[in-house]
Amino acid sequence: MATEPSPQRVYRAACPNCGAEVEFRSAASAFAVCSFCRSTIVRDGDALRKIGESAELFDDHSPLQLGASGRMQGAAFTLVGRLQYRYAEGTWNEWHALFDNGRSGWLSEDNGRYVLAFDQPLQAAAPDPTSLRPGQQQIVNGQPWSVASVSAAKLIAAQGELPVKPNTERGFVVSDLRSTRDEVGTLDYGNPAAPKWSVGRSVAISELAMTGLAEPAEKTLKARSIECPNCGTSLEVKLATTQSIVCHQCHSVVDVSQGVGGDLAHYVQENGSEPQIPLGSVGTLALGKAPLAWQVVGYVERCELPDGSDDEQTFWREYLLYHRSEGFAFLVDAEDGWSWTAPITGVPQLRGDSAVYQGATYRKLYTYTGQVTYVLGEFYWQLTREQRTLNTDYQSGSKRLNREQTGDEIVWSAGDAMNAADILKAFRLGDDRRAALQRDALPSSGSGGLLAKIFFVMFVIAVLLMLFRCGSSSSSNCDGLRTTYGENSQEYVSCLNSNRSGSGFRTGGGSFGGFSSGGGHK
Repeated sequence: MATEPSPQRVYRAACPNCGAEVEFRSAASAFAVCSFCRSTIVRDGDALRKIGESAELFDDHSPLQLGASGRMQGAAFTLVGRLQYRYAEGTWNEWHALFDNGRSGWLSEDNGRYVLAFDQPLQAAAPDPTSLRPGQQQIVNGQPWSVASVSAAKLIAAQGELPVKPNTERGFVVSDLRSTRDEVGTLDYGNPAAPKWSVGRSVAISELAMTGLAEPAEKTLKARSIECPNCGTSLEVKLATTQSIVCHQCHSVVDVSQGVGGDLAHYVQENGSEPQIPLGSVGTLALGKAPLAWQVVGYVERCELPDGSDDEQTFWREYLLYHRSEGFAFLVDAEDGWSWTAPITGVPQLRGDSAVYQGATYRKLYTYTGQVTYVLGEFYWQLTREQRTLNTDYQSGSKRLNREQTGDEIVWSAGDAMNAADILKAFRLGDDRRAALQRDALPSSGSGGLLAKIFFVMFVIAVLLMLFRCGSSSSSNCDGLRTTYGENSQEYVSCLNSNRSGSGFRTGGGSFGGFSSGGGHK
């Protein structure tokens, strides 16, 4: 609960459906959802009237819950309501944050992290949703924005006290836009005649000094236990925002984005390499902030699809890191060294082949198509077989920027280079792994040279296996691409080129990593 007394009176009455107590903390709130029977209730003067029912919330083990409180720039707030939405790739939550001064905000999920946003009036007509395209520039309320995503969504469940009536009857279009001011704006076309506009900034749970959070998910794992649809092995979903999980027995990738009990779509993948940093490992890393204990929860192998037969092919590995109050980040293991990266709320300012972000000018390096070849662990986005992304890398000294587009969604990530020795120390890995972790130089000679050479040979073999898997994976789909898109299509030609490519490397493409979880509050 908030630590300061609220000036708003509290109104309590019995639910007209089940008799449980329903509380209204804000004089501006006219709607609530009974926590006992899930009836949607409207306050009509001093009486409550039932107007519908809300579906049961998908239990995602978020650390947020009703009654949790915090402070934003000195102002105290309490989470009093929750809306849960579904879109093609899964679900996301928006929590109604009621401030002690009566102001309402929305604490929402954003690419594995959080955004605190506030509704704002539109000063001019909103753009037609059918005209919005990712990467497009838009002027909203006199400010420039870049469209990050356009999605079809539907409110599926509600909880607690809400400022507006929850409408679970029909879907709507939602578009997220990002700015060079590190802001995210959302156009909600739930009411096409009067679209809603909100603007927010990235926040961390730790920065909000929140109290009353839910207990760690490990204490309630059984609530999300499922069986692998391929081999029947019991799987336990541990993370709040997991959309895909890999079976530890048969390595099938299982889609849990529709919730436990929904359609568990899956696909079987070939065996890949064992991660150099084992899943579950915890390491203390300073990823742009004070050192924190990050846990490895996912592992991805990816390759670059060459544009032509003369292009060299690159590969890289990514480790998905999780911290309960900070969200997600990535460790990227590429042939030119290690780096970390995390999605950003805003977008850099593009100037030709340069990008300006937080006062630094980044030089454009490469644009390339990446493809997933192997995954392990849990992921906060929905994984599909041979998932492809269009990436552009930028560099400023040791700092990294990456633009990644997956379908109709664009995500920017920022990070910095890291030393292999720091990775080794952070995760308390044995010295026998030192040579295997150093991607940016050949193993040294002298004492210990034999051991280093052995690890280098093992590394080269692993590289060749990954490249073979990347090429053969594409080869198996070439005939299907020709049938679907035609013999002269870019899809079919790219597939053939990937099979003809040599085994040489070039330093660059793919080294900056960073997956798209989808645009906006998802």
